[in-house]
Amino acid sequence: MTRSLFRYLIAVAVIGLCSLPLGAAGKRVVIVQTNSAGDNVHLIDPTTNKVVGVINGIEVNHGAAVAPDGTRIYVSDEAESTLDIVDGKSLKVIKKVPLSGHPNNIAVGKDGKRVYVGIIQAPGGVDVIDTATMTNVKTMATKGSIHNAYVTPDGKYVVAGSIAGKTVNVFDAATETPAWTLDMGLGVRPMAFAANADGSTKWIFVQLTDFNGFAVVDFATQKEIRRIQNPDLAAGKQTVPEGSDPSHGMAVTADGKTLVVCSRLNNYLYSYSLPDLKNIGAAELGGKGAGWVTLTPDGKTAYVANPVTNDVSVVDVKTMKETTRIPVGYVPKRNTTGILQ
Repeated sequence: MTRSLFRYLIAVAVIGLCSLPLGAAGKRVVIVQTNSAGDNVHLIDPTTNKVVGVINGIEVNHGAAVAPDGTRIYVSDEAESTLDIVDGKSLKVIKKVPLSGHPNNIAVGKDGKRVYVGIIQAPGGVDVIDTATMTNVKTMATKGSIHNAYVTPDGKYVVAGSIAGKTVNVFDAATETPAWTLDMGLGVRPMAFAANADGSTKWIFVQLTDFNGFAVVDFATQKEIRRIQNPDLAAGKQTVPEGSDPSHGMAVTADGKTLVVCSRLNNYLYSYSLPDLKNIGAAELGGKGAGWVTLTPDGKTAYVANPVTNDVSVVDVKTMKETTRIPVGYVPKRNTTGILQ
């Protein structure tokens, strides 16, 4: 197979996913919403914006990820320091995998063979879970304990951010060995990624402790190239003091044209055009907390977790207007979009 043909096939696959109807061919798109002060996880149907499923029995659930084949949901369990593996149809926990320490957020590999769990308990690291055997096979050492773990858009790298270490830690996913580390000077919070035309990683967007905005890291040069502050509130608007960090939660639309960014402090979801990173929209949220955001596969709708008001704001990305709010559990934290069988 030629390289040009390979790239064409990848492009067709990506376009197919982006255009997938929200209930196509026996598959269903769901928004998985964890609730950090409860013992349940809610599944939201983005076609109706109703809760259509509940995973019970996971106390203090934090991060969630859906297997690429749609058969499982993975949830990090803070109460038991486990990765809980959930059957995608029955929504029952089928296995609790012991971790090396207290977990935070997680990511699943593009081929579904690994789940990467950020370990916030010192000394930290990224636990690597083999999904076939449902066992913890190793811990990748990091500079500082880990808040959030990610997989790059091309699946080639695992990226983990440390609050304590103030670092972005990058690993080669094939060898599970360190690739590079970048000191950001402030604690590393959520991240998101922009891709090049060939699918490789172009930029990492990095939210930082006590900064209402985000930094831009060039993946090729491994250097920060820009820092962007979210807009100031208009006269008469009040900040929202609840919440641990001013800006927490980001996502990039599947077409790579828009970055959405939560501002807890302003209680807004902002949109920025890519690649020029101009602020092009702002959605004032009725819920409070703006702690995380995920997008539907078509990039048309954003779901913002509001940990202060125990709900999820639904935002139309084109108009940047909140269209509704969905009640969920206590202190909703991370959310993710997945396609279940």
